Amino acid sequence: MLIAIIAVLVGLGLLIWSADRFVDGASATAGHLGMSPMLIGLTIVAFGTSAPEMLVSTMAALDGAPGLAIGNAIGSNIANIALVLGATALVSSIPIRGDLVRTELPILTVATLGAGIILLDYYLDLVDAMLLLFGLVLCLYLFKRYQCQHPEDQTTPQASMSLKKGIIWLILGLVVLAIGSRILVGGAVHIATALGVSEMIIGLTIIAIGTSLPELAASIMSARKGQHGIALGNVIGSNIFNLLGVMAIPALISPVVIEADALWRDYGLMLLLTLFLFAVGFKARNGGSISRFMGILLLLIYVMYMLLLYTNAT
Repeated sequence: MLIAIIAVLVGLGLLIWSADRFVDGASATAGHLGMSPMLIGLTIVAFGTSAPEMLVSTMAALDGAPGLAIGNAIGSNIANIALVLGATALVSSIPIRGDLVRTELPILTVATLGAGIILLDYYLDLVDAMLLLFGLVLCLYLFKRYQCQHPEDQTTPQASMSLKKGIIWLILGLVVLAIGSRILVGGAVHIATALGVSEMIIGLTIIAIGTSLPELAASIMSARKGQHGIALGNVIGSNIFNLLGVMAIPALISPVVIEADALWRDYGLMLLLTLFLFAVGFKARNGGSISRFMGILLLLIYVMYMLLLYTNAT
């Protein structure tokens, strides 16, 4: 038990340190390459922090449990909006820019609706996977094209370090983020098991939250440093990667049968949260923000979702 507690503390310390370095590296890289914080959050940061979900989905599919991979992708998206954005808003209100409502949020909403249409037959095959991956490439292309066509909407940060140093901190921070989250989750699982908590509850809480820890750490640290574009872009981009990339992985390996609960309960909540985020962005498009009150509301929704899962599992 003592070793597990130490692991949790060490993992937490690594997360905090690496998130700080990761955001500094991402911001400096964005400055040197002329990329906005939102774009680098939508691409590099989002891809990096989605790595745990990609790993879990690949291993689950190879182990003959593709349904777990689908649940991981959808559950992580719920955690990204309700938990990550909620907790980030508690640290600092998240400003909403006009271009966010014109591009990023509509693309996320369309991607979410499109993935839902593909899931309607409760089945994912190779053709579905290719459609999802095509959608991912199209989303990234649209993000980049919009930035090129509307440079006036972008705010590029001043580079605080050289490009080489920024890339080193970006990569090193990402690697340590992954290591720290694995150590933290492993220690937490051991403590929960020792206290008699069931494997089902561990899977629904610790593991689900664990794969979202990189997003949580990177977003909170970005907000603390005033890089709200990275924080919000990280969540939006990560959700798109999860929907169109992570969810396609198991179908590339073998066809997947989707459970009804995964579609109507879990996907349904993810869709509602995405529409809620779009509505908040639309309302705040002229200078508003995701307030601390909204952050509390999102966290309450996540707690209620966890309770619902627990009730259905018992």
